[in-house]
Amino acid sequence: MKTILSYILLISIPALISSDFIITESEHHKSDYVNPLPNALKQAGRTLKKRSTEEHGKKTEELEIYSMKIDCKVTSRFAHNVVISRVVNRATESREAFFEVELPKTAFISNFSMTLDEVTYVGAVKEKEVAQQQYQQAVSRGQTAGLVKVAGRKMEKFKVSVNIGPTKKVTFGLTYEELLKRNLGKYKMNIRVKPQQLVERFQIDVHIFEPQGIAFLNVDAKFLKNNLTSIVKKTLTATRGHVSFKPTLEQQRKCPNCHETILDGDFIIEYDVNRDLSAGSVQIVNGYFVHHFAPANLSRIPKNVIFVIDHSGSMSGAKMRQTNEALVKILDDMDTKDHFAIIIFDHYFGTWRNSIFQATRNNVTEAKDFVRTISARGGTNINDPMLEAVKRLDNAHKEKLLPERSVSMIILLTDGDPNEGESNPTKIQQNVKNAANGRYNVYCLGFGYDVKYSFLEKMALENNGVARRIYEDSDAPLQLQGFYDEVANPLLLDIELQYPENAISELTQANFRQYYDGSEIVVAGKILDNNLDSLTAEVFAQTANENLTLKAEVKVSEVENVTQQQQYIFGDFTERLWAYLTIQQLLEKRVSAETNKEKNLTDRILELSLKYSFVTPLTSMVVTKPEENKDDSFVADKPSEDEKVKLPHNFMNFRQRPVKLTRKNFNPRRFLGSAGPPSLPGPPSLPGFAGLTGNGQHHVPAFAKVDALMDDFDHVPAFAIVDSDPHFIISINDHSDAICFNIDGKPGAILNLVTDPYTGFVVNGQLIGEKKIETNKKINTYFGKFGIRNKKMDVKVEISTQTITIFHGENKIIFPWSATASLTKESFSISIMKERNLTLTMGDNATFVIVLHRVWKNHPLHRDFLGFYTLDSHRLSNMTHGLLGQFYQEVNAEIYNIRPGLDQGKPDATMIVKGHKLIVTRGHQKDYRLDPKRGTNVPCWFVHYNGKGFIDGIPTDYVVSSLFDSIYP
Repeated sequence: MKTILSYILLISIPALISSDFIITESEHHKSDYVNPLPNALKQAGRTLKKRSTEEHGKKTEELEIYSMKIDCKVTSRFAHNVVISRVVNRATESREAFFEVELPKTAFISNFSMTLDEVTYVGAVKEKEVAQQQYQQAVSRGQTAGLVKVAGRKMEKFKVSVNIGPTKKVTFGLTYEELLKRNLGKYKMNIRVKPQQLVERFQIDVHIFEPQGIAFLNVDAKFLKNNLTSIVKKTLTATRGHVSFKPTLEQQRKCPNCHETILDGDFIIEYDVNRDLSAGSVQIVNGYFVHHFAPANLSRIPKNVIFVIDHSGSMSGAKMRQTNEALVKILDDMDTKDHFAIIIFDHYFGTWRNSIFQATRNNVTEAKDFVRTISARGGTNINDPMLEAVKRLDNAHKEKLLPERSVSMIILLTDGDPNEGESNPTKIQQNVKNAANGRYNVYCLGFGYDVKYSFLEKMALENNGVARRIYEDSDAPLQLQGFYDEVANPLLLDIELQYPENAISELTQANFRQYYDGSEIVVAGKILDNNLDSLTAEVFAQTANENLTLKAEVKVSEVENVTQQQQYIFGDFTERLWAYLTIQQLLEKRVSAETNKEKNLTDRILELSLKYSFVTPLTSMVVTKPEENKDDSFVADKPSEDEKVKLPHNFMNFRQRPVKLTRKNFNPRRFLGSAGPPSLPGPPSLPGFAGLTGNGQHHVPAFAKVDALMDDFDHVPAFAIVDSDPHFIISINDHSDAICFNIDGKPGAILNLVTDPYTGFVVNGQLIGEKKIETNKKINTYFGKFGIRNKKMDVKVEISTQTITIFHGENKIIFPWSATASLTKESFSISIMKERNLTLTMGDNATFVIVLHRVWKNHPLHRDFLGFYTLDSHRLSNMTHGLLGQFYQEVNAEIYNIRPGLDQGKPDATMIVKGHKLIVTRGHQKDYRLDPKRGTNVPCWFVHYNGKGFIDGIPTDYVVSSLFDSIYP
């Protein structure tokens, strides 16, 4: 069968819309361990190389994007976005184009079309159960059936592909809609521009119409140089804003004669509308109205905050440090009229003082000192500290310690599910709901992915709050501070918006507990009386000192005429905005609804989703596309916040008590005997395991090589090393076993391996890539250079694959790898073995080896690289950190539930390490110290996803700016 090369066309749309086009071959070349999640250090769009030809100095793409337009129309904050791209196949054989669009999680896809050979194929939104047959058929053909997937913090990715014949063209079009949410005083569109090739007709066109008047409109495109910012055209009148970006081919070029594009970055639009102390703005179109309310010039209302902070063992490392850093900053920002308390918890809870205190300068200073001492340990008991927080607020209100008009809230931060005390999530939710009794707002922040988001979301929504995921990244403190800023300044209490009772129906939420500075209240509804001349909106609320009543009356004919005069605005926006807002609010109610009410909510959500063609959690978009003279369908579903990559269910149904992994107690045969391990609870057979029968005679083809693999277990040396592309291997459990992980990085990135702030010893490694990047292949990176610094001795060593350079003060000595030499300064010595390795020694108890890997100099892909081996690190202090240095102290892990893996001969297991529960896979990595060509196999447990849960923080935490920098400031 003739091979058809596949290409991917990606349009990435973060925050609102974007335009990433990626074209690459789709034939995957996978390593032993595949990371299905985005890598923190992965080069953006690293599979972006495109098949092209070079004729007479002119580069021609085989699949050429000859036109691409992103059209966005915003009317009264409701955004209607259309992405259209046109592609031509200039090759002499068929090519497959993949169309990918990233859109906000809060957006609803409402239309998709694909035009090929003058025939247009349109997506149809259907109930998920109705679409299930197409879904299963797609799965059975090995296709990706769920084509809307989570893509980063706030994004989802839509994907579809089609074969294009020679010289043929295809047009893709996607429409999605969203109500822009005001956050910290502005609306923001973040359009990511990354076409990865020159596009003949490239255009971003944004029209904004706001009847209230536009206060400001800002545009920023950081990828444009100063002399090219004039490409961006911005016009602004009282109520209309227009932003246009149409670079020519020459303007897209990085240099006059090159084929690379400058379009690589974020195109950001921010705006707000005019505001005053009024009842807001009301728009009416085609029998539906929308009311926006966000008054200005109000005094802030004091707030009372109980911070409930998880400091269990799983918070160790970067998460605890980042939480402390953010909390110190938040305390600094508290108003002196606010009150606060701090509760920390592991398996139990502790407090800063025994009550709630005013945020005076002295109290804040003492609280900050307390926060800086918080360290991670123990389990996770959420129930008791949450009830204690409610009790403290109850007592403070009872004793009249708090202002009568104030907002009381509890902010919970945790990174894991409850496993101490009351550990039933449903019971905890009920306990908190009963205790708070609707009086206090509960905000739940989930740090990372080890906590079940739905548990936090329900607990928050049941108590007038919201849940938010905090992502494990270097900006985690800013995420925490950003959330706090959203609720830092209450301006109104008990807001109620009222409309004529007999004239309005199907009203969205119109009662709100608080209004916060920088946010906005939106209400929409249907007008029953077609002959209504005017609509009255009244707002009742409490300010810091008094009751507030505001009133607005609008003439229906006048406000309808204002919108109809805007030619480019989609006419039924108020009705679609009403439907969007209603669905979103019903989905929130459904999370915490009782069983008898959940069905009615589900039916209503489904009814509206189908009527307005929205892809929501209850609907799917079915698209039929042409494939080799037959119809082929795919199904696009909307993912949930808790969606993750999961192992098949039958691998998880046999639970065992954790066993600490040592040479004495580790024997894979114990887990395969007919009666199960004598000390572990378990059934006589292992139901759900492939190849295991229920009659006591176990046939284990998936474990055919397990015994041989585990026989190497007794031969694990002590080490903390990194080699190859790059594989990290860390000895654990008193050197009886090893853990390994990979770091996927970008060529040129410099990673800190070791930093000891006490001795001033630093080791960094710079990544290099292969000589050329093959289309649709993973970019393999290796260490091509190491920098070693001994600050106290004023010695620096730079090791590349060509030379070894030693700096001492202003003096410099250079050795080629072709030399055998040694150099000693006091207790610091370097020994070079010609074309093989370098040994660096610091006194009697610190020894490191760098191995040189030579490859054939004419190899089309590979280049020389280096490996780093720690033989002894006792001389370094217990403050040592870095990707390797953090493991210089003893690492212990518990391994249990060993079971067949997805790959034959590579069993999976569950590992408890550093307070994290991880799924690991048995395999081998290479130690090249004795045999730099073939290496020696080292058995290890592989931690997936860039060592997530095993290393402290995330890989980007270890990126430094130069070869001799420390990760410490």
